Amino acid sequence: MPSAQAHLTPASAMLLAAGRGERMRPLTDSCPKPLLKVQGKPLMHWQLEALQRGGCEQVLINTDWLAEQIVQAAHPPGLALRYSHEGHDFAGALETAGGITRALPQLDEVFWVLAADVFTPGFEFSQAALARFAASDKLAHLWLVPNPVHNPAGDFGLQAMADDPALALNQPKDDPRPRLTFSTIGLYRRALFEPPWCDITPGNPQGIKAPLAPLLRRAMDHGLVSAELYTGPWTDVGTPERLAELNALVDRTCHLP
Repeated sequence: MPSAQAHLTPASAMLLAAGRGERMRPLTDSCPKPLLKVQGKPLMHWQLEALQRGGCEQVLINTDWLAEQIVQAAHPPGLALRYSHEGHDFAGALETAGGITRALPQLDEVFWVLAADVFTPGFEFSQAALARFAASDKLAHLWLVPNPVHNPAGDFGLQAMADDPALALNQPKDDPRPRLTFSTIGLYRRALFEPPWCDITPGNPQGIKAPLAPLLRRAMDHGLVSAELYTGPWTDVGTPERLAELNALVDRTCHLP
């Protein structure tokens, strides 16, 4: 359970764990997707341990489906956790932007966000990356990955802009520049989830559901979102087949801590 100190210190990362995992059924009928195992370890533990190695001491986890299992599960020692129980408070998940805004009072001025159902064993949540972002004028910095088979068209185009990687959106259909897939990993500034960028009251007391993409596009239109390409191992564990394939691959090749 979170300690009293965990409530006094802002969290430097938010792990998104409120999804129902419909495509993972029947596996998720009795087990929340973040607790499904990869190489014998709950999926979300790979992210929590990576955040801890990168220097994060406080992590906030949002929950909905089978939240009590996530809270009661054994978690990496020495890492202070607290929770935003969207299901308990609003009878359902609030989507990404709604969930982040709900948790905003507990988050630091600059913080990581990543999904609990993405496997990125080699990603480094470095203090150097956080410091570079904090010193910039950007509201968000995203990591993009090469398009997987299940998302061949990608999400965002990446182009150079004023000596800083920036996202190009709304490209014409005949634009030759390729799009890449959003890894779900990003650094954010609290200001992105406050007026004038976000219309939801900080803390989201009404429990408004809102996706993240429109908010990012609004900031991108003003050149306030940067991005970079990540080419390390990355899997969106979205179906039982992908989970099985990943475990077969990891059993042979992955020996990370």
